[in-house]
Amino acid sequence: MKYALLLMGHVNDPACGEDGGASPDEFFAFDKEITDAGVVVSSFALEDEKVVVHTDDAGERVVASSGPFAEVQEFVGGGYIIDVADVDEAIAWARRSPGSAPGGHVEIRPLAPY
Repeated sequence: MKYALLLMGHVNDPACGEDGGASPDEFFAFDKEITDAGVVVSSFALEDEKVVVHTDDAGERVVASSGPFAEVQEFVGGGYIIDVADVDEAIAWARRSPGSAPGGHVEIRPLAPY
């Protein structure tokens, strides 16, 4: 079954980012480990969350900003699509990810079968 592992961070957490959390070398080592295991379908890393652009319902380009709603400070830094036997194996990979270090967490989402 396929799962998305979304590597999440929090913009205001001092344990997340260049001054805290996992190092790039830890992420590169994890990437090699999970890729060598043969479970990765695809993976990606995202640019800084400050360059996010949305489109509205008319298709117009809208720059993301805080609105009248509670501001969400979480962001997706990257992710993997993996193909594993079950959710327990997906959880095991998420726990091994440096994205699970203090300052971040990994969200596990099963992919819809269509």
